[in-house]
Amino acid sequence: MSTDLSSTPPGSPGAPASDKLDRHVLVIAGVVVLGAIMSILDITVVSVALETFQREFDATTAQVAWTMTAYTLALASVIPLTGWASDRFGTKRLYLIAIVLFSAGSALCAAATSLEMLVAFRVVQGLGGGMLVPLGMTILTRAAGPERLGRVMAVMGVPMLLGPIFGPILGGALIDNASWHWIFLINVPIGVATIVYAAIVLPKDDVEPSETFDWLGMVLLSPGLAAFLYGVSTIPETGTILDAEVLVPAIIGLLLIAAFVPWALSRRNAHPLVDLRLFQNFTLTIAVIAMALFAMAFFGASLLFPLYFQQVRGEGALDAGLLLAPQGLGAMLVMPLAGVLTDRIGPGKIVLVGVAVITVGMGMFATLDAETSYYFLTGALFVMGLGMGATMMPIMTAALQTLRGHTVARGSTLLNIVQQVAASIGTAIFSVLLTNGVKNEADPTALALGEIEDESQLRAFLEQTGIPAEQLPTILRDLTDDLAGVFSGTFWIAAAMVAVVLVPAFFLPRKPPAEPVDQTALMGH
Repeated sequence: MSTDLSSTPPGSPGAPASDKLDRHVLVIAGVVVLGAIMSILDITVVSVALETFQREFDATTAQVAWTMTAYTLALASVIPLTGWASDRFGTKRLYLIAIVLFSAGSALCAAATSLEMLVAFRVVQGLGGGMLVPLGMTILTRAAGPERLGRVMAVMGVPMLLGPIFGPILGGALIDNASWHWIFLINVPIGVATIVYAAIVLPKDDVEPSETFDWLGMVLLSPGLAAFLYGVSTIPETGTILDAEVLVPAIIGLLLIAAFVPWALSRRNAHPLVDLRLFQNFTLTIAVIAMALFAMAFFGASLLFPLYFQQVRGEGALDAGLLLAPQGLGAMLVMPLAGVLTDRIGPGKIVLVGVAVITVGMGMFATLDAETSYYFLTGALFVMGLGMGATMMPIMTAALQTLRGHTVARGSTLLNIVQQVAASIGTAIFSVLLTNGVKNEADPTALALGEIEDESQLRAFLEQTGIPAEQLPTILRDLTDDLAGVFSGTFWIAAAMVAVVLVPAFFLPRKPPAEPVDQTALMGH
């Protein structure tokens, strides 16, 4: 039976100042959401501009992919520094610095005149963007307290869940109606507004004497993460994990990360860059495992949806993005309710239901073919959106509810590292599954035919292969059926991977949060 927190007198043990989010918390949440929107949207907005970059800079697919990779690597590299830096400089100062970096990087990207300049300025963007989400989570957690954390995490979840859905729509619209420069320029006025907003409403920093900086940890972990993620991000291009371009950086990265672990746990290291002693907290450990499995399965599989609409159903990038909108609608409907229920009955039951619903929706997509009704597919996306709204943010809430003091910043940093790495691994897994499935199932001649873009190429192809023109519709129809079969099989794997999240979700708390754990005492600091 759930407890009515609204009947608990304010100020009593375990009670929030108010059952509802007060104006102060909502105003702070507005700042955080603006920053997160810029950071997360920018990852997906740029994804639809890659073909434009190829034409603009006369570059190959692999070369323009660096506009995505450079941002991701910079973002991942700076996340470990965020926990220490927020303790050292204060969350408000660091948040303002991150917004300035991101906005300046955006303006520089829009002014880039070569691909090399664009990639370099994307690094500047990533350095700012990497700090925004973990900092935002820390600011919100401290403002709301553990008893209302579910609700503020639901607010934070809006950009985190909807960014990947609406980013391609916004990117496609800006490129079609303006130019590629505007996918970066749009961040500048939002950044300026966020800086002014944050300077006014965020509470003044009360910075304690600084902890010593873990220089060795930075030398090991940040390059280790960057090298590992670079290797992983190269897998889709090579089509195999056994390529030297994948193995060399990935192994170097793993060795550096492995060397960081004993150093982070060493008694000589009082203030590690990323505090692995947090794993002494059982709830946080289970939540991190659940987050890793969920991010790998769901965010990895998310690339399949627009690809199906584009490659099998022949939709353009903008239309494919619009077809994904029901997923965002489902998430928006459920997220506020899931936040309230997480605070009242604990995250465990909410996450179990959310994961089960996503599994059903993914299973619906796994039954598709080349002519499946759009009503059925958008319905499946809506169902998955309902599950999304009850899954990711309650998992994060489960982890952060148990923390207080400086461990909040360290916990949010740890969660964001895990999510970033797991999502990258999941993307690589599903890219390889899809690519290899197409190679194994589709006729090479039909694939070559499917890539033809103009009439002169088609005439040359027919002359070279000797295929009668009247056979083309049959060949293309067979190709479409084969591709649909590959997507269906890959979605079955995705559904199974999402279902695995039910295992750690079973161990998440099923009651409202008690007094936060004094993690400092647990770790003997």
